[in-house]
Amino acid sequence: MPSPERTPIEQWYGARKHAAPQTSPASAPPAPGQSAPFRVAIQGEPGSFSHQATTQLIGNAEIVPFSFSAGVFAALSEGAVDAAVIPIENSLAGSVSEHFDLLLAHDVKVEKETLLRIHHNLIALPGVSIREIQRVFSHPVALAQCRRFLTDHPQMEPFAFYDTAGSVKQLVELRDRAAAAIASEAAARYYGAEILKAGIEDNAENFTRFFLVRRTQDAETDPQANKLSLAFSLEHRPGSLAAALAELAAIGTNLTKIESRPVHGRPWEYVFYVDCLIGSPEEGSRAVAALMPHCSMVKELGRYGEARP
Repeated sequence: MPSPERTPIEQWYGARKHAAPQTSPASAPPAPGQSAPFRVAIQGEPGSFSHQATTQLIGNAEIVPFSFSAGVFAALSEGAVDAAVIPIENSLAGSVSEHFDLLLAHDVKVEKETLLRIHHNLIALPGVSIREIQRVFSHPVALAQCRRFLTDHPQMEPFAFYDTAGSVKQLVELRDRAAAAIASEAAARYYGAEILKAGIEDNAENFTRFFLVRRTQDAETDPQANKLSLAFSLEHRPGSLAAALAELAAIGTNLTKIESRPVHGRPWEYVFYVDCLIGSPEEGSRAVAALMPHCSMVKELGRYGEARP
């Protein structure tokens, strides 16, 4: 039987799934006396929230977009880019678990963090009215954060997409007047689209925490760093987690986050990820040393300055 005909959007997305990992066009060699551009990998497209976070963290940089986070970390590990900017936690949706796993799996360090206020907007082609919209595309987290708006507009069918800015890019490429995207104001400007409705998120207290990540040998530690991220796994004996946490408490370390993740291929074993506030580099070193007797593995993910809204 012949295959059913795919819609233009299905054809567009299918082509992307089978294409080579997406990156920016190769840069021209720097002119004599000029340094090479600082290249930063992100998951998603230019104009995305990760792109905005990159600008907050380091200013101008050459954005190297990837469709999948694994590609971001592979490019960083291989030296194809200088750094990566990744979302690690959202104040409403919680942690990005995949990124914790990738931080542990690669020889990289967190150098900085920033918080980005997330504003979601309904975006369409210029001249399209809100009454024409039948389909809305965006990242699943963005769709979930705009449930009230979508409920109030039942004629708009939501579709999950790989990236917020990517959803704007595809509707502009396809010139689809019946489609809209949920994304940032920056994405609308970048791709020449138009905001039909601004600020459609359900909750105004919507922040995402982003990490600037570099290869371990390139990462710089801020001497004023007051935050430490660690990953550790425990010895198999009763009370080992309580004992490890008690050691941190005994030296006065303020534990601000703890999260467990399963160890792949080893059922019912877990890696714990913690964030601590530290008063000095020495306190950070004491925190790492305090965990060692109770843990089968301890990895310092980075020391950096705490970001505040």
